[in-house]
Amino acid sequence: MASFSLAFKLPLLRSDHPDGFLGSRPFSAAAKAVYSGPSSKFFNLNCEFNFDSFTSYRNAGFPGSNVPCATAEIVEDSVTEKGEESGGRVLRVGLVCGGPSAERGISLNSVRSVLDHIQGDDLQVNCYYIDCDLNAFAIAPAQVYSNTPADFDFKLESLAQRFPSLSEFAEHLAASVDIVFPVIHGQFGEDGGIQELLEKYSIPFVGTGSSECRRAFDKYEASLELRKQGFVTVPNILVQGSEPNESEVAKWFISNQLDTKSGKVVVKPVRAGSSIGVTVAYGVADALKKAKDIKLEQVIVEIFLEGGSEFTAIILDVGSGTDCQPIVQIPSEVELHFNEDDAIFNYRRKYLPTRQVAYHTPPRFPIEVTRTIREGASWLFRQLGLRDFARIDGWFLPSSTNSFFGTADGKFGRSELGTVLFTDINLISGMEQTSFLFQQASKVGFSHSNILRSIVHRACSRFPNLESYVDISSHLPRRSKSKLLTEDSGQNQGIHKVFVIFGGNSSERQVSVISGTNLEVIPCLLAPSDGRSSNAGSRTVWSLPYSLVLRHTVEEVLDACTEATDPSRASLTSQLRKQVMDDLMEGLEKHRWFNGFDITDEKPVKFSLQDWIKHAKEVQATVFLTVHGDIGEDGTLQSLLQAEGVPYTCPGILASKICMDKVATSLAVSHLSDSGVLTINKDVRTKEELLKIPSLKIWNELTSKLQCGTLCVKPARDGCSTGVARIRCSEDLAVYVAALEECLPRIPPNSFSKAHGPIEMPNPPPEKLIFEPFIETDEIIVSSKSADGLLWKGESRWVEITVGVVGKRGCMQSLSPSITVKEGGDILSLEEKFQGGTGINLTPPPPSIVSEEALEKCKQRIELVANTLELEGFSRIDAFLNVDSGEVLVIEVNTVPGMTPSTVLIHQALAEQPPVYPHLFFRRLLDLASDRTI
Repeated sequence: MASFSLAFKLPLLRSDHPDGFLGSRPFSAAAKAVYSGPSSKFFNLNCEFNFDSFTSYRNAGFPGSNVPCATAEIVEDSVTEKGEESGGRVLRVGLVCGGPSAERGISLNSVRSVLDHIQGDDLQVNCYYIDCDLNAFAIAPAQVYSNTPADFDFKLESLAQRFPSLSEFAEHLAASVDIVFPVIHGQFGEDGGIQELLEKYSIPFVGTGSSECRRAFDKYEASLELRKQGFVTVPNILVQGSEPNESEVAKWFISNQLDTKSGKVVVKPVRAGSSIGVTVAYGVADALKKAKDIKLEQVIVEIFLEGGSEFTAIILDVGSGTDCQPIVQIPSEVELHFNEDDAIFNYRRKYLPTRQVAYHTPPRFPIEVTRTIREGASWLFRQLGLRDFARIDGWFLPSSTNSFFGTADGKFGRSELGTVLFTDINLISGMEQTSFLFQQASKVGFSHSNILRSIVHRACSRFPNLESYVDISSHLPRRSKSKLLTEDSGQNQGIHKVFVIFGGNSSERQVSVISGTNLEVIPCLLAPSDGRSSNAGSRTVWSLPYSLVLRHTVEEVLDACTEATDPSRASLTSQLRKQVMDDLMEGLEKHRWFNGFDITDEKPVKFSLQDWIKHAKEVQATVFLTVHGDIGEDGTLQSLLQAEGVPYTCPGILASKICMDKVATSLAVSHLSDSGVLTINKDVRTKEELLKIPSLKIWNELTSKLQCGTLCVKPARDGCSTGVARIRCSEDLAVYVAALEECLPRIPPNSFSKAHGPIEMPNPPPEKLIFEPFIETDEIIVSSKSADGLLWKGESRWVEITVGVVGKRGCMQSLSPSITVKEGGDILSLEEKFQGGTGINLTPPPPSIVSEEALEKCKQRIELVANTLELEGFSRIDAFLNVDSGEVLVIEVNTVPGMTPSTVLIHQALAEQPPVYPHLFFRRLLDLASDRTI
């Protein structure tokens, strides 16, 4: 089985250009000087970037640049310029993200994904951001890779171009871009706000018009419209949030056969996204209380649907001009895996990869039900006047559930099999890397780039003045990665092959899924072990086609592999795929810009780990490790790869073993105290010991030995994100131990003596745990009340940092550290570490907190730690930093750090001078892997 090529798009940075980019000219000596010169310490690592290995590059409009910049495909021999061959005009697209909604963090995830996949030689992208107060800014593309808007909100005045008013922002757009792609979720994005502004200034834009947005965004008005059009709807009532009418609500409860004291309902804002502010209530009094808590003028209360399954469907308009031709993709079923009373598909469950939720595309419904969903969603799209694309959510309720629908006025959606209801209309669907848009599009042959460009070009076709941009377009979908899997490797001489392996057994395997899907390479899943064999080489590895990796959890990917190889499920998927593709082609074949689907329908391939490694050797592949914890970080996988001479990213065997063991890591650097590198005292306890000995006794022993008043507990040999908690008293310890004993997947919020969020726990529970003194750091608050946007008392003089290190063994170099800011609680949550749109990282540390001198000492000491541990390739070091002396107190070292789309390592690379963009950063890591001595 051959590999597909690694075709990175590399921005050519230029120190003397105001935008930091080379113009549209061949890159030779000038480009080499930028990369190897003193201006970029990051690239001066005795591993010079080999520009002579490229055969071709394209003049592409890199986001944020006002001139085209070169990109490259990694193949051998010569450089061939292609930018002037197309002869076409460059379409200028303005991406607008942010907004006042609580979903602005998800907006940042979406726009990052769009930016990564939409740019090309015929399309130039400019980025814009709307803050909470509706101020508009032109931002650099580097800001899009931030984890959350709070990472840069306080720096906007110095980093971005602010427009004095929205009208002046619109005037700028009218002069600077050809079409706007709004990527704002919730308020001002889906309620018609930005659309009305763009319409006022006659600016073309992607998506539905303002009046249609207002009608569809209002959940109550939308439900009335659905009912009017003959659809079954969920019984609901409109409640005035500030002054609700209790008697009316009580009558509604009674009329729908709900107990006024305990009837289960859903309370949600009338005008907000589908995830924010949605809660469950019991009875009239609780419903009214929850309505008031939302603190909005209008709230909708509706019956809690039980016994059915949620679904979601993407609709793509493939019509021409003003003619609408909506085609519904293969819907996805949303399966909830928990038994909590508030079992709703909320914000956390939608966007954080955990086993609480699983998705099935196609859904496990009778095919007649799937057909009904597609027909209904298409008809709704047309009747509501939607444009270009949208997502419609709903429920399928089997006939045995929810008898109150038996007398419903609506007719569409009811059958002997059950009832189909449409509940939410999403006018700007989420577009993060593994979103429903891309999952469903990949099932019918669209890559990320192809579906996004199709949406933009379809929007352009509605505007006569933009027809010339897309009439004869270089809308060339990327070469099918899946197809290349089956090509003879002899035909691909000189192509660099990269396998990304993710998954494994550790509690961080779900983060590994996000890490593994952030690269344009062949994804390979290391399946969790079944426990029957201790031989790591016998573990299963699946080589995955494009569509199967677009999942949220390891278990979902495994289920998808099973479904893909199951004859009945594979037959159903193939049938639906053909049907949808035929429907799409009826419209798309009329467009000259559409060049076909670029994802073929491939099956996953199953290997033993040992055979997979031999295969990697045969095709001369480099292995990019993203298996967090487990055999991916303890030296086992490194040993197997090294035995076969397969190059891999991340440190070697011994360094991995040491860093996986937090106690061994501390011991390995304990002699560096005179050099300003400190370690935290630790005490290791077994799970068996914790279960047998009274918690009070253990608490007294630990606080006495470690000489502290509060403790931090964490697994001894797991990653850095699960099972970490602050223990303030013996009662807290007892709660933690009980969670271990009961194998709880998480400790519920506010279980300890002080309020806290949910604490995700390792599964299975760790055999050994580490206790250490809890280190108090100074709280940092992002606030407009301060001159620099930050409030910081600086009492303890310690802050928590995380730092990437990159390079060869013995000469590792530190990137700029990031200060990690906890938004709530004492410990960074799983979301704050890995879920894009949450968690604040200050990169680089603001000078108001860390002086330049202390920062430089910090980086030197981090490099000392990295070289002492004999790290190589790249790693991440977490530590506490004394802002005065630059001393570092080492927490732990991650040899396989998270590589999610918004990883802090990308922030830090972008903070280099000149900035190092993601594709170039990943290429650098692969070069280091290829150059290592094995």
